[in-house]
Amino acid sequence: MDNSCLAIVLAAGMGTRMRSAMPKVMHEIGNLPLVGHVLNAVQGAGATSIAVVVGPDMDEVEARAKKIVPQARCFVQTDRLGTAHAVQAAEVAYMDEHDHVLVLFGDTPLVTSDTFNRLRFRLQDGADVVVLGFEADNPFGYGRLIVENGQLNAIREEKDASDAERAVTFCNAGIMGFKGSVLKQLIDAIDNSNAKGEYYLTDAVEIARKHDMNVVAEKADEAEVQGINNREQLANCEKVFQGVMRSTMMEDGITLVDPDTVHFSYDTKIENDVVIEPNVVFGPGVVVETGARIRAFSHLEQCVVKRDATVGPYARLRPKAEIGEGAHIGNFVEIKNARIENGAKINHLSYIGDARVGEKTNVGAGTITCNYDGFLKHHTDIGAGCFVGSDSVLVAPVTVEDGAYIAAGSVVTEFVPQDALALGRARQTNKAGRGKIIRQRLAAAKAGQS
Repeated sequence: MDNSCLAIVLAAGMGTRMRSAMPKVMHEIGNLPLVGHVLNAVQGAGATSIAVVVGPDMDEVEARAKKIVPQARCFVQTDRLGTAHAVQAAEVAYMDEHDHVLVLFGDTPLVTSDTFNRLRFRLQDGADVVVLGFEADNPFGYGRLIVENGQLNAIREEKDASDAERAVTFCNAGIMGFKGSVLKQLIDAIDNSNAKGEYYLTDAVEIARKHDMNVVAEKADEAEVQGINNREQLANCEKVFQGVMRSTMMEDGITLVDPDTVHFSYDTKIENDVVIEPNVVFGPGVVVETGARIRAFSHLEQCVVKRDATVGPYARLRPKAEIGEGAHIGNFVEIKNARIENGAKINHLSYIGDARVGEKTNVGAGTITCNYDGFLKHHTDIGAGCFVGSDSVLVAPVTVEDGAYIAAGSVVTEFVPQDALALGRARQTNKAGRGKIIRQRLAAAKAGQS
């Protein structure tokens, strides 16, 4: 669809029922703020311009909006006088020529690009105004969409509805689309002659009908258009979002052994023939290539797992971890800002940070890289085909060349040449009979305490 489209995202609500100092639209679903979901969806629907209306002192919302859509324009609604007043705050944006204008809410994160496109198609097909609605399981409290002969005649609020109108289950989702040529006329005609003295965008429907404009309604699923005003609704939206992500993953050829226990981020990228075991959490920025297996109770964020690698169980991949093809990252292993090259194995109880582990190197249990000196991070470089014995400590900066051996229990502080054996531990001394003496002394001490 090539027609120019302006999306006006209303993000001004603070959401006091969230019991939070943070703006409501900055709370997250799938590790992305609510407003971020809306911005991504309207971009996917081909919006050529985006305006975000924020409340006073909401710099963090403006900053996040600009990060997601650098060309977005932000406008401040200084006084909160209703939804039409919020749209009016972005008048500079809609005074430009646009074929379509969509007015959206920053706290409805699940509406898809396809739904926004359906609104645009209705406008392209001749509608002057289109309102998004849904069939409600329980319509109490929602504004009803009064449709006759294909025309939307009014949005009737619960308190103003007749008994017949209250029986209507087709309800207002709040999202509206306008032909660009009529929006200013309709906004300017809305007054505040109501109990709250506010300017309601929904009044545009009856004003448009009085001017014989073509006003229609489009239907969406109730789960898709749910808004968020409290923590329970936030959790419900997260549940819906995760359900969609799980279904999409399985449709794309990914095995989820226990789908309900796997949690995805909005940007998780997984190729086909990956197996995800139960209780795995994907933070932002994760890519998993085909054939990999993520085993139970692992946590991944901002990392890459290459084809045929195995991660977990109980592994943690932190930002900038790169796990090479066929590599093994085992139980209770943590990787941070490190490249683990093809075929390398780190199978037990280890921390590898700010490092490279070369191809087919084996890192024994209990090994750590000491990468931080209290002020700066330092790099450890371990070559290909190395063997690092259990319980070794590599104090960065340090280099271990290809084929080297590190004896178990060593503290490595100096360069290890290719194919060398490094021993960095104290010499063992055995004291004959001393163990028996210690045992007898401890037993006597224990008996004296009883």
